[in-house]
Amino acid sequence: MRNIKMTVEYDGSRYKGFQRLKDNDMTIQGKIEAVLSKMTNEDIEIIGSGRTDMGVHAYGQVVNFKTKSTDSIEKIQKYLYEYLPEDIVIRSIEDVGERFHSRYNAKSKVYLYRIDNNKFHNTFNRKYSYHVEKKLDIDLMREGSKYLIGEHDFTSFASSKSKKKSNVREIYSIEIQENKNLIEIYIEGNGFLYNMVRIIAGALVDVGLRKKTPEDIKAMLEVKNRAEASDTAPSKGLFLYKVKY
Repeated sequence: MRNIKMTVEYDGSRYKGFQRLKDNDMTIQGKIEAVLSKMTNEDIEIIGSGRTDMGVHAYGQVVNFKTKSTDSIEKIQKYLYEYLPEDIVIRSIEDVGERFHSRYNAKSKVYLYRIDNNKFHNTFNRKYSYHVEKKLDIDLMREGSKYLIGEHDFTSFASSKSKKKSNVREIYSIEIQENKNLIEIYIEGNGFLYNMVRIIAGALVDVGLRKKTPEDIKAMLEVKNRAEASDTAPSKGLFLYKVKY
């Protein structure tokens, strides 16, 4: 039995999220499994490094699956490229050891949140960024982000729908870049709660708009109450950027 690892890039705009749903085949997992199952004549189940929600994109989602197929790596990748929708592409594929698990072996994940800070939105980026018309103060956003670094209870930054036993996570770094009014927020951590990155993005936008102070970020963490934090930023600006092993 082979264990195959793949790095997947996808545009999540028209999908219900990564995870397969019983009553809907419009998921990333469902599309990939359908093509692999047809190719191998097996009931293939892929394991993702994590779930992405409806409308969220990925540059580097990592998955693995088991198969008895003897087809070459090149043939599998070519078949997937031919039969998957154009908005899902397998960027890399390789045989790995039988114990590799895309979720359990992940050391950290990097998410990217993209903001279009021009007065008028960019036509071609509108599905892949959150348009904020008013000028954001990047320095204030960077100052506020420092309070999120380290290990914290992120209850205030998790959706009430989150079912995790513990809301403690560690953020390793937050980097905020700006180029021609396109703002990119890179967040690396050991794990993320449901909607956590989008709520962080929403809080940093509030700081950038001077609706909240950088110190308010610290207060949000300490109160451990979702109702006291900022609104959730739109899903279309979020990308699973990279998974590190």
